[in-house]
Amino acid sequence: MQLTEANLPPITTFTDYFRMNVYVDELLAAFGYSYRAAQVRLPITGAPPAWGDELRRRIEAYLPYVAFANEQARRECLVAPVLLGLVSHFHAHLRIEYPIEVSERLRGTLDYLIQGERQFLVVEAKNADLQRGFTQLAMELVALDQWNQLSAPTLYGAVTMGNAWQFGILDRTDRRVTQVLRLFSVPDDLTDLLRVLVAILEGRTVLESAEASPAPCAGRG
Repeated sequence: MQLTEANLPPITTFTDYFRMNVYVDELLAAFGYSYRAAQVRLPITGAPPAWGDELRRRIEAYLPYVAFANEQARRECLVAPVLLGLVSHFHAHLRIEYPIEVSERLRGTLDYLIQGERQFLVVEAKNADLQRGFTQLAMELVALDQWNQLSAPTLYGAVTMGNAWQFGILDRTDRRVTQVLRLFSVPDDLTDLLRVLVAILEGRTVLESAEASPAPCAGRG
């Protein structure tokens, strides 16, 4: 049976989408959006932020002594330092567990939402499952698209396990979600990760890229 918005459970939260055994492209299609996975040339600043080197040194210094056996450890030691650095840099607001409700099927709490001149959404991948985490990110981007009154033509977000980050992009004109295939590891790719995050929050645009993978490669969440 083809998946449609009508045959989803009547009350669905963003976390429920993480738990669903469903292809992300089919889920997005049920809400009128398309999907692709692609090697996208993300925007990037010419130089990392001044505080980036110190952040990397701190993370590398405590990594050998922290057991990342649970989400709280990854959140506090790997995710929070990056996000706090960004909001301090841009004097933006960081919303944590931010509730939004667009409809019965698009509602729940956003793990992290950076709100400044631009917005950026971050989802923590539960159970260290990036693919299911991306499915949740995609649906939260759809909710932001329908909820957000800003005129920005593109919405950005990322799913993270703390030591790995993957970006998602929603083109509001084409109603298309792109899963960026490149993964950024922390701390090895921290400098490039920060350069991309800063560029997105500065409003720089994606340099259209590369090969797109056919939707079935998305896999089930």
